[in-house]
Amino acid sequence: MISRPPVPTYALNFYNPAVVDQLRSSRKTATIRLGDKSAKYRKGMIVTVLCGARFGQRERVFDAVIDKIEVKRLGELSPREIEHDNPEIRRADELARFLGQLYNREVTEDDIVTVIRFSQITGPATL
Repeated sequence: MISRPPVPTYALNFYNPAVVDQLRSSRKTATIRLGDKSAKYRKGMIVTVLCGARFGQRERVFDAVIDKIEVKRLGELSPREIEHDNPEIRRADELARFLGQLYNREVTEDDIVTVIRFSQITGPATL
């Protein structure tokens, strides 16, 4: 049996360095992205979770498997879904403000978002 690291072809990029600790401690197990990202990310897909400045150097945090993809209106998100993305936020209006700062545009509860749930892959890679 040949042992080699997995070769993810997609990445989940996080531009805020503050989330690295949340990711490593499994407090952050989802990301909520503005728009419908269901064509890009699929359940079962292996991705590399990265953190760093946009168009700059990034740190590899870990490889992960996509557990679930859900597209819905931001206002339809449950407090639990929001908490999996950001442990400090529970309400859709707070998330709309947060995403507005992140995307540098007005975000409302009517905007479409994609909830991407993921789990860290641990242990040695074997094929």
